[in-house]
Amino acid sequence: MKRIFLVYNPNSSQYRRVKTDILEKTDEFKGYVLGKYAIKKTSFEKNVAELSKILENDDLIISAGGDATAAIAANAILKSKKDVTLSVLPYGNFNDLARTLNTKTLSDALSNTTKTKKLYPLSVYVDGKFWRHATCYVTIGMTGEAVEIFDDEKIRKTLQKGHKSSWRSYRDLAMWYFKNRHSKIFLPNLILNGKKQPKKTSDYAAVNGRSMCRVMRGGDDFLYPKRFMSLTGTLANLFHLTILMTKSIIKKVPAEKTNGDLLEFTVPTTIEIQAEGEYKVFENVQKIEIKKDSDPIKVILKEK
Repeated sequence: MKRIFLVYNPNSSQYRRVKTDILEKTDEFKGYVLGKYAIKKTSFEKNVAELSKILENDDLIISAGGDATAAIAANAILKSKKDVTLSVLPYGNFNDLARTLNTKTLSDALSNTTKTKKLYPLSVYVDGKFWRHATCYVTIGMTGEAVEIFDDEKIRKTLQKGHKSSWRSYRDLAMWYFKNRHSKIFLPNLILNGKKQPKKTSDYAAVNGRSMCRVMRGGDDFLYPKRFMSLTGTLANLFHLTILMTKSIIKKVPAEKTNGDLLEFTVPTTIEIQAEGEYKVFENVQKIEIKKDSDPIKVILKEK
């Protein structure tokens, strides 16, 4: 009998909806062996390690949460080296992976009309050491540091008030932006693929999925084993940010295709890297490499 693992975060902003829509609908899972994994208040890495140990070949993981929950599930699958399928449901603030896979309801995750595809994630290496896989995007610099605000207890309680929390997230991000955009240089002395970047470059982004931060349009690079899109910019400049966001919302993120990026710093630098809502601060960084992982994740992709 096929096993299904429901992966969810009881401390997330939309846990109440996950509980009523998914966890309490046990009749939907008749014919399956149902397991549940509640994300713990430990580190990202510890959750990945714990979940990876209980996975077996032919399991189906249903991630009911935001992109951070889905990222734990995806990284656990890759760490397990098992033949596991991932389905993602949108119960977070931005839900970029669920938007990429076009899965919205529990029936989408279980329906025979959905198709299994191979998703090729990004892999991030810091000074030659593997850090994390990312299914949809990675940002470094100002946009990486901005996600720290969601660790604030007051903001987390505000986000837990309802399903329109993404707009509260944009409000909080905007407040952080106007307070911090001139406070420092975010990516000093950056060289990208051998090319020196402008002095006031504040951000780097790698885009692999169909959306980033919900409103910015990406593409189908997640289906390909090598390519993705990337860009750098002076987003601390309000005019530059406005142009980028306008193009990204109306058309597509104005990024270039790449088969891998090498970011080098002429002076060892403290850098914050963010991948789908999860971030980490690294000190004395000299180089960061982002490329596609050779091992894909089997995912439920609903055709549009």
